[in-house]
Amino acid sequence: MIDGKLLSHMIYDDDDCLAILDKYPIDNGHSLIITRQHYEKITDMSIDDVSRLFSKVPKIINAIIKATGADAFSIAQNNGKSAKQIIPHVHIHLIPRYNATGTLWTKRKIMSDDELKQLAEKIKNCF
Repeated sequence: MIDGKLLSHMIYDDDDCLAILDKYPIDNGHSLIITRQHYEKITDMSIDDVSRLFSKVPKIINAIIKATGADAFSIAQNNGKSAKQIIPHVHIHLIPRYNATGTLWTKRKIMSDDELKQLAEKIKNCF
Protein backbone atom coordinates (compact mmCIF):
# COMPACT_ATOMS: atom_id res chain seq x y z
CA MET A 1 0.00 0.00 0.00
CA ILE A 2 2.84 2.37 0.84
CA ASP A 3 4.32 1.85 -2.65
CA GLY A 4 0.91 2.06 -4.32
CA LYS A 5 1.04 -1.59 -5.45
CA LEU A 6 -1.99 -2.71 -3.45
CA LEU A 7 -5.45 -1.19 -3.69
CA SER A 8 -6.16 1.20 -0.85
CA HIS A 9 -8.31 4.25 -0.26
CA MET A 10 -5.89 6.97 0.82
CA ILE A 11 -7.19 9.93 2.77
CA TYR A 12 -3.88 11.55 3.78
CA ASP A 13 -0.30 11.44 2.54
CA ASP A 14 2.96 13.14 3.54
CA ASP A 15 6.69 12.38 3.76
CA ASP A 16 6.37 10.40 7.03
CA CYS A 17 3.12 8.50 6.70
CA LEU A 18 -0.09 7.89 4.86
CA ALA A 19 -3.61 7.31 6.12
CA ILE A 20 -6.04 4.92 4.48
CA LEU A 21 -9.54 3.68 5.17
CA ASP A 22 -9.68 0.27 6.83
CA LYS A 23 -11.25 -2.23 4.39
CA TYR A 24 -12.91 -4.03 7.35
CA PRO A 25 -13.92 -1.12 9.58
CA ILE A 26 -15.12 -1.37 13.14
CA ASP A 27 -17.15 1.78 12.42
CA ASN A 28 -17.72 4.09 9.45
CA GLY A 29 -14.55 6.06 8.74
CA HIS A 30 -12.18 3.65 10.57
CA SER A 31 -8.74 4.58 9.23
CA LEU A 32 -5.11 3.58 9.62
CA ILE A 33 -2.13 5.92 9.84
CA ILE A 34 0.84 3.94 8.47
CA THR A 35 4.51 4.87 8.76
CA ARG A 36 6.39 5.08 5.46
CA GLN A 37 9.54 3.73 7.08
CA HIS A 38 9.22 0.14 8.23
CA TYR A 39 9.08 -0.48 11.95
CA GLU A 40 7.51 -3.63 13.32
CA LYS A 41 6.67 -2.17 16.74
CA ILE A 42 6.43 1.33 18.13
CA THR A 43 9.32 0.47 20.48
CA ASP A 44 11.55 0.18 17.37
CA MET A 45 10.99 3.89 16.66
CA SER A 46 12.85 6.89 18.04
CA ILE A 47 10.98 9.24 20.35
CA ASP A 48 11.05 11.90 17.61
CA ASP A 49 9.55 9.48 15.06
CA VAL A 50 6.79 8.46 17.48
CA SER A 51 6.04 12.13 18.24
CA ARG A 52 5.91 12.99 14.55
CA LEU A 53 3.58 10.05 13.85
CA PHE A 54 1.14 10.85 16.65
CA SER A 55 1.19 14.56 15.78
CA LYS A 56 -0.79 13.63 12.63
CA VAL A 57 -3.73 12.26 14.64
CA PRO A 58 -5.61 15.55 15.32
CA LYS A 59 -5.50 16.71 11.70
CA ILE A 60 -6.62 13.36 10.28
CA ILE A 61 -9.30 12.55 12.86
CA ASN A 62 -10.77 16.06 12.58
CA ALA A 63 -11.26 15.53 8.83
CA ILE A 64 -12.81 12.10 9.46
CA ILE A 65 -15.20 13.51 12.08
CA LYS A 66 -16.19 16.38 9.80
CA ALA A 67 -16.86 13.98 6.90
CA THR A 68 -18.71 11.31 8.89
CA GLY A 69 -20.48 13.27 11.61
CA ALA A 70 -18.95 11.02 14.29
CA ASP A 71 -19.62 11.91 17.93
CA ALA A 72 -16.26 10.72 19.29
CA PHE A 73 -13.31 8.51 18.38
CA SER A 74 -11.00 5.80 19.68
CA ILE A 75 -7.29 5.37 19.02
CA ALA A 76 -5.66 1.92 18.98
CA GLN A 77 -2.07 0.90 18.33
CA ASN A 78 -1.11 -2.77 18.69
CA ASN A 79 2.42 -4.20 19.07
CA GLY A 80 3.12 -7.90 18.61
CA LYS A 81 0.99 -10.97 17.89
CA SER A 82 -0.28 -11.28 21.47
CA ALA A 83 -1.60 -7.72 21.18
CA LYS A 84 -3.47 -8.70 17.98
CA GLN A 85 -1.06 -6.92 15.65
CA ILE A 86 -1.95 -8.69 12.40
CA ILE A 87 0.33 -6.70 10.08
CA PRO A 88 3.90 -6.41 11.48
CA HIS A 89 4.26 -2.75 10.52
CA VAL A 90 3.52 0.21 12.79
CA HIS A 91 0.10 1.74 12.24
CA ILE A 92 -2.45 3.64 14.32
CA HIS A 93 -6.16 2.85 14.17
CA LEU A 94 -8.46 5.90 14.23
CA ILE A 95 -11.99 4.68 14.88
CA PRO A 96 -14.87 7.16 14.71
CA ARG A 97 -17.63 6.47 17.24
CA TYR A 98 -21.34 7.20 17.01
CA ASN A 99 -23.85 7.61 19.84
CA ALA A 100 -26.48 5.79 17.78
CA THR A 101 -24.42 2.60 17.33
CA GLY A 102 -22.59 2.19 20.61
CA THR A 103 -19.01 1.02 20.99
CA LEU A 104 -18.05 -2.49 19.90
CA TRP A 105 -14.45 -3.57 19.35
CA THR A 106 -15.03 -6.93 17.70
CA LYS A 107 -17.71 -6.12 15.12
CA ARG A 108 -16.38 -5.45 11.64
CA LYS A 109 -18.15 -5.02 8.35
CA ILE A 110 -16.96 -5.38 4.79
CA MET A 111 -17.27 -2.27 2.66
CA SER A 112 -17.21 -2.32 -1.12
CA ASP A 113 -14.43 -0.54 -2.97
CA ASP A 114 -17.03 1.93 -4.27
CA GLU A 115 -18.21 2.75 -0.73
CA LEU A 116 -14.61 3.18 0.41
CA LYS A 117 -13.75 5.36 -2.59
CA GLN A 118 -16.72 7.68 -1.95
CA LEU A 119 -15.90 7.96 1.76
CA ALA A 120 -12.20 8.60 1.07
CA GLU A 121 -13.09 11.48 -1.27
CA LYS A 122 -15.47 12.93 1.30
CA ILE A 123 -12.76 12.83 4.00
CA LYS A 124 -10.06 14.29 1.71
CA ASN A 125 -12.39 17.21 0.99
CA CYS A 126 -12.50 17.97 4.73
CA PHE A 127 -8.77 18.74 5.09
